Amino acid sequence: MLQTILPEQFGELTEHETDARIREVRERLGRRLVILGHHYQRDEVIKFADVRGDSFKLAEWAANRKDAEYIVFCGVHFMAESADILSSANQKVVLPDMSAGCSMADMAAIDQVETCWNDLAGITPEKIVPITYMNSAANIKAFCGRNGGAVCTSSNASAVMRWALDRGDKVLFLPDQHLGRNTAYALGYRLDEMMVWDPYEELGGNTESEVSAARFILWKGHCSVHQRFLPQHVAEVRAKHPGIRVIAHPECRFEVTRLSDDVGSTEHIIKRVTEAPAGSKWAIGTEIHLVNRLRNENPDRLIIPLDDCGCLCSTMFRIDAPHLLWTLENLFEGRVVNQISVLPDVAASARIALNRMLEITN
Repeated sequence: MLQTILPEQFGELTEHETDARIREVRERLGRRLVILGHHYQRDEVIKFADVRGDSFKLAEWAANRKDAEYIVFCGVHFMAESADILSSANQKVVLPDMSAGCSMADMAAIDQVETCWNDLAGITPEKIVPITYMNSAANIKAFCGRNGGAVCTSSNASAVMRWALDRGDKVLFLPDQHLGRNTAYALGYRLDEMMVWDPYEELGGNTESEVSAARFILWKGHCSVHQRFLPQHVAEVRAKHPGIRVIAHPECRFEVTRLSDDVGSTEHIIKRVTEAPAGSKWAIGTEIHLVNRLRNENPDRLIIPLDDCGCLCSTMFRIDAPHLLWTLENLFEGRVVNQISVLPDVAASARIALNRMLEITN
């Protein structure tokens, strides 16, 4: 059963009533249930998670919980797809709110990617290796699996990109141009070796000679949260807080990462900030819920968002405690709601790309 409008009675409950019922049904489901919470989730949801993490860590962790019949993924759609691809056939992956998508993942549609691939083949005989960021739909991961490519995370993008360059002449990087650019530059490549492919323009908005000359073909996609951070935000926090360290996610613009003291994945940001000495000062360029949680859990440090307007992931924000309660009570009553199920042939090809990533990084 897929989601309809949330029944009115769930929205009428007080926070205390909602929490009490979640705890009760969670206890009744016992080991049959595992709740995964992405770092960007609201506090009202993350407090019920059995484990917190980034998308791949959570999917991998769930796959190892063979006794869990239900995997409730408090994240977004592509994350739940990855959990379904990696989990066992007897496990059911559920997304509490089907409207929790990812604008970045939606920027690379499979028909657009296949058109790009065919166009590139008609321009250059060079071997192109496709890499897709974890933040992509299952069919894009499957495309990379079928065409000799791999998946990457923000933690291992450099290793996967080196692997691709050892095997081909060019890299097609999907769907986040910023992660692709920041990673290639960190490996020592020049900006003029990179080009952006706009799927809404003929030949991606490039000439054939530009395509032939490029080493990296970066899909014109981005994270709506991380792209909001600007160089002026870095200048403003440095002026206001002398000595502050700026740490940014690699989904941020190139200009922002160049001005930052440190750049790294969500897990890297958490590690750096939590292991920093008391009294240290940090401005963090990532989603506001994680920044606020780090600030609350580390009161002896100054921790602020890079942009004081606060950048939240609006689609991740759609999962709230009432939706989680509705999901769990349905599962307890034997109704599997909002199940995320990837088609077997898509899952098989996507698993190839995911396994290549694991082989590269393990």
